Amino acid sequence: MKKDVLDITDLDETRLVELDNYIDKITGDPEEELIHVLHFAQQQFGYLPHNLQRYVAKRLDLPSATVNGVVTFYSLFSEEPRGKYTISVCMGTACFVKGADKVLERILELTGSEKGKMSEDGLFTVEDVRCIGACGLAPVLTINEKVYGNVGVEDVDDIIRQYKRSGRRED
Repeated sequence: MKKDVLDITDLDETRLVELDNYIDKITGDPEEELIHVLHFAQQQFGYLPHNLQRYVAKRLDLPSATVNGVVTFYSLFSEEPRGKYTISVCMGTACFVKGADKVLERILELTGSEKGKMSEDGLFTVEDVRCIGACGLAPVLTINEKVYGNVGVEDVDDIIRQYKRSGRRED
């Protein structure tokens, strides 16, 4: 019988030690602490690749499927590297009717990104979301925590230019 080998050679060792230290401080039920551990791991590594999920599962003595289920269920977790700026374009009914699809199309064009993927320059990850909860500002988008309302296609160039000028990815 072949033993399952966990390959973590591509993970930063210093960050892995910090994750281990965090996990070692857990005193409660590991399953109840899973979201906190995953949040910490994503802060350390920027995203949660499958080998990191399996590592967390092993350290918490949980099934890998349980960890992956949490990662894929909650939108705050990502299995792919993320850009410095996450652009979320609302595709709820109010936003869509007012042209959010065209706004999204222009953002993808300007950033050179694909939905859910990090741009080559490491600056942007663009995603469409169901609802941001700001229907009165439709169409609306967020960049990290900043909300932009009443965004038209004609506004997108200036918004993206501002973030491109802010500098390149530093890490």
